[in-house]
Amino acid sequence: MNLLYFDIIGRSVAVYLFMLLAIRLTGKKELSQLNTADVVLILLISNSVQNAMVGTDTSLAGGLIAAAALFLLNYLLKKWLFKNEKFRRLLNEKPEILIHNGKLDFDMLSRLSITNEELQEAMREHGVERYADVKLGMLESDGNISIISGSGTLKHTQFKRKHSHKTLGTLDN
Repeated sequence: MNLLYFDIIGRSVAVYLFMLLAIRLTGKKELSQLNTADVVLILLISNSVQNAMVGTDTSLAGGLIAAAALFLLNYLLKKWLFKNEKFRRLLNEKPEILIHNGKLDFDMLSRLSITNEELQEAMREHGVERYADVKLGMLESDGNISIISGSGTLKHTQFKRKHSHKTLGTLDN
């Protein structure tokens, strides 16, 4: 195999790992709620890293090798995530409680930058009108907000916070 192709594979792996880290650091909320600016950002990033992956090789073979390297790396990463819990915890964020028995966790909402409008939209999608009707509202590891409603109460689970955050004053019941 041509030495240039090994260079393309190495560059593709480096870009993949950078993008994985960048997405992990920007937060899980960004994954599920793409707006116009996010789509534009994704398109610009893909265009900007293309040359970083293939260098001066703009041939079909160079592009296919870069794509194959990305697919293979993604496959191997998913296998490793499945088998290695420690790595999975490092890479994947844990779900966070946003609402518990109708009470909002303003510190968590502020830390995750979840607006009142986003929370109300998730509630409407689940057919819930008021915060008081929410038994449990969670930001899932994939960035979606899950809402469980109904009568009865859930047992309280306390999570220790490492940092204190300002509260989000725009959220009200």
